[in-house]
Amino acid sequence: MRPFSGDDQCDAQRPTSRSSGPLAPIRSPRPVTANVGQTKGVIDMDRRTFIAGTSAFLLAPVAAEAQSARTVIVGFLSSASQSFSKDFITSFRESLSEAGFLDGQNVNIEYRWADGHYDRLPGLVSDLINRGVAVIAAGGPPAALAVKAATSTIPMVFIASDAVPLGLVGSLNRPGGNVTGVSILATSLWPKRLELVNEFAPKTASIAMLVNPRSKEDATATAIQEAARKLGRQVFLVTATTEREIDSSFSTAVQRRAGALLVSTDPLFTSRSNQIVALAGRYSLPAMYGWREHVLAGGLMSYGASLPDAWRRVGVYTGRILKGAKPADLPVEQPTKFDLVINLKTAKALGLTIPPSLLLRADQLIE
Repeated sequence: MRPFSGDDQCDAQRPTSRSSGPLAPIRSPRPVTANVGQTKGVIDMDRRTFIAGTSAFLLAPVAAEAQSARTVIVGFLSSASQSFSKDFITSFRESLSEAGFLDGQNVNIEYRWADGHYDRLPGLVSDLINRGVAVIAAGGPPAALAVKAATSTIPMVFIASDAVPLGLVGSLNRPGGNVTGVSILATSLWPKRLELVNEFAPKTASIAMLVNPRSKEDATATAIQEAARKLGRQVFLVTATTEREIDSSFSTAVQRRAGALLVSTDPLFTSRSNQIVALAGRYSLPAMYGWREHVLAGGLMSYGASLPDAWRRVGVYTGRILKGAKPADLPVEQPTKFDLVINLKTAKALGLTIPPSLLLRADQLIE
């Protein structure tokens, strides 16, 4: 089964070049007389060299203009950091290349990073719009919402959690307007993640959840509280909007005797993944994450869709839009596969024994 649902077929349209206009006539050099045949041959060769060189000089701007006319600009806007997004960039560029759009040749990708500072996003979007982008690929709910607020004409392909509740689109099948993308179901998966925590830490009565109060994913806290009540667990929220507040949120979790930690998928926390993983290790807090990348950085466990795969799908849709497709006609895709990833080295350092049932269900074990 494919990891994402959707149709990849689209007819290609060849880009066209603008007319460069007529060239100015090239004036011939003044005639030179010579009495010696050998000298005449040298002069004739110099004349040909001059004319060829002059023609190349005059034609160079025409070739450059034609190349410029064939090149489009694509905006890549991320709510998170560049360091966290290296694999995503690769996936995005590869899928664009497969569609016939090569970065630096017939397409130029302009990258912008909010690095978890959402107040920067309006300015970053404005900058991309002023650059004349043909389409914007937006990663994370804050980036997607900033683009949606700024333009109703420039196409956007987003990655966001639960796109309909966020207000990005009215319908997954018929997104309408200038917006489409991939809805990665990050919010709706939290009850499942809590169940997994319940399996590897069954005696833990109190669980902390790290959230960003500035995030638009308000449904996360509601979903997790309802799931906790069903399991007979207590989940309390610790909040952070900055790097410094992340440190203090861990202190709060420990003071309130949390036995485990849930880290929300907010881009601020993906941008600070190394900091969060290090703090979880320092305070001996078993942590559940939404993305595999945290576990590769040393986190204990994650459950969710593949972000590189999601960015690949964004690249596919971006390519289709560049070929003439309308975002309104491209249904919002959703992942059909979710991976459970466990870091056994981290489990050992925390003194945890992962139940065999979880080990058997894991899609990846990191040793």
